[in-house]
Amino acid sequence: VKIGVNAVALLAAANVVPQFRLIFDTSKPDDWAKILVIALIFAMVNSYLKPILKVLAMPIGFMTMGLVAFVINAGMLLGTAWLIGQAHDTINIVFSVGGYPPTWGYDAIGVAVVASIVISVVATLLDLLLVPRKILGL
Repeated sequence: VKIGVNAVALLAAANVVPQFRLIFDTSKPDDWAKILVIALIFAMVNSYLKPILKVLAMPIGFMTMGLVAFVINAGMLLGTAWLIGQAHDTINIVFSVGGYPPTWGYDAIGVAVVASIVISVVATLLDLLLVPRKILGL
């Protein structure tokens, strides 16, 4: 379920955030499977690296009142874009965040922050809709 939620959140961010590109052929079922692979990679990066980075950034998080979480989320998104860029010949789907990969700049960081906010909002809403017991406290 989490991979499906991530896939929908990534597609929503690709439709809402300018320069967040996730281009694939909607008529091919194989490309939809590739989107799920990208969502799986994103989920794995978030599951394994994000907790470690949050612990390491905890002192900065206290000083910035938690705003460093946006930077961590953007970093996870850029890391996913880098991993997908490394496998571009195999996956054959365009996935870039503000032109990264191949170019690195302020645009990539800004787009990653905005896209991570959109992804977080969409994923949270879908989690609440798909698992109603979180709302009811059961």
